[in-house]
Amino acid sequence: MEEQFEAALEFFDDNRETFLIVQGLVVNIFAALVIFIVGLVVSGWVKRRILRLGARTRHFDPTLANFLANVARYAVLALALIFVLSRFGIETTSLAALIGAAGLAIGLALQGTLSHLASGVMLVAFRPIQIGQFVEAAGQSGTVSNISLFTTELTTVDNVQLILPNGEVWGNVIKNYSAHPTRRCDLVVGVSYDADLKRAETILWELIRADARVLAEPEPFCKVTNLGDSSVDFTLRLWCSADDLWGLKFDMTRAIKDAFDANGIGIPFPTRTLVVEKGQAVGAD
Repeated sequence: MEEQFEAALEFFDDNRETFLIVQGLVVNIFAALVIFIVGLVVSGWVKRRILRLGARTRHFDPTLANFLANVARYAVLALALIFVLSRFGIETTSLAALIGAAGLAIGLALQGTLSHLASGVMLVAFRPIQIGQFVEAAGQSGTVSNISLFTTELTTVDNVQLILPNGEVWGNVIKNYSAHPTRRCDLVVGVSYDADLKRAETILWELIRADARVLAEPEPFCKVTNLGDSSVDFTLRLWCSADDLWGLKFDMTRAIKDAFDANGIGIPFPTRTLVVEKGQAVGAD
């Protein structure tokens, strides 16, 4: 037994450096696993914390909260990776230089994609559009359903999905129909030249005042604005809640037609007269 113990001690002395290397490697691997697991837990906690903060804050845009949460999560993971590499004796400054060079090469290869990324950051930071708003961007219109770092997703009125590159959205005119709580409903109503204009205007004002969706301020507008080829045109400019715009426009159009019919006020339509000259029919509007 003593001989075996002495042999073991001798073997350990002869391979002390190897055992120390293995021991250090095992310790570093264990420490790296602990650091990585802690990094995963902390990064997930930070992301959830930011998302909860965004959900509790009424003026905090969900897209911005999600973007910041992801940035914070990856920042914590990157910090954990640096600590892991440091445990194995890797110089992080050299690694940073290598990552920078690789990033430059990738950036040159992906210029278009990175421009969409930069535009996505601008859309998230300045928030010219938000999820749930009806907008017109890059020549397309629809309700914003998602804004990511590279694309903006719209849902059209007939429920078709549109995916637009952020570079085109940010680089073009954006028309946001939902940015303000109120909008103006414009209507043009034509009556015949032999109609009683005063009576027609009175009827229009009665319809305007009877509809609770029409706001008192700004003041409604109803006046004769044009003498057309076959009609005298009234222009109505009515302010209402943005949600009531289309309902008001459609209902008011129907109500005007019914009221004019009930009061004998004609709404003209284009006509065409045929004049026969020397056996040929000549058209005249």
